[in-house]
Amino acid sequence: MRTSSITLGLATWLFGAAAMAADCGGVDQACEVPMGSYHIAMPEGVDGAVPAVIFLHGAGGTGAREISNDAMRNGLLSRGYALIAPNGMGREGRGGGFWSFIPGREILRDENAFLDEVAADAAQKFGVDRDRIVLSGFSIGGSMTSYAACAQPDQFSAYAPVAGSFWRPHPAECTGPVRLLHTHGWTDGTVPLEGRPLRGGAINQGDVFHGMSIWRAANGCDAWKADRFEMTESFWHRRWVNCNEGTALEFVLFPGGHGVPRGWSQMMLDWYEGL
Repeated sequence: MRTSSITLGLATWLFGAAAMAADCGGVDQACEVPMGSYHIAMPEGVDGAVPAVIFLHGAGGTGAREISNDAMRNGLLSRGYALIAPNGMGREGRGGGFWSFIPGREILRDENAFLDEVAADAAQKFGVDRDRIVLSGFSIGGSMTSYAACAQPDQFSAYAPVAGSFWRPHPAECTGPVRLLHTHGWTDGTVPLEGRPLRGGAINQGDVFHGMSIWRAANGCDAWKADRFEMTESFWHRRWVNCNEGTALEFVLFPGGHGVPRGWSQMMLDWYEGL
């Protein structure tokens, strides 16, 4: 989605006060850490340490665009959460950023270490509660979220990938149990539920259903099938509850394609706060 200069200007004005104390974080001035940078939008009137959602953009996106997304930003800030939007690595000859994680390709940055830097810097500069951060992301940012959860499940409080999961070859297993909510469009053609080959088969998206089996194994769930089902006006929920204590696993489908569905931030925070 393209962000107009008017929208960016409004976002700069809205976030200017929140970022002023740190001299960074707004649309026009990212906060720098040794391995990269991030943008942040802070809620008003929140006492004490602030919970947050780190949201990873899709391919070719930027953190500035994410904090300029009215639905995402307002949905989180209205619930008292900060929105932290890191920038992916630059792409030579192309705009926007990418995340370095795809199996079989050269790893250009330790993304988990970068996310640690972002979280620590946001805690120090803005008072974000390091123990109450949800890592999320869209499309390839959702895939990055899944790989971060698989490698270091205790790095963040919970994980909520949207429209992005593992790539082939799928991980054989993950490091440990997680609290994870995966959301995906039923008719997604960009990242289909079954995955698809890209660049003539040079890289291949994974199967989301197989990804859920990896999470079930990591969480010690008793059964393949979900234990609970719920249908709301916008979402179809599949929950596994007979799993190891302290874990959470939910798969949410919605009747749409490749995107973050309307109402997602509220649904995700309801899930997180109910854990």
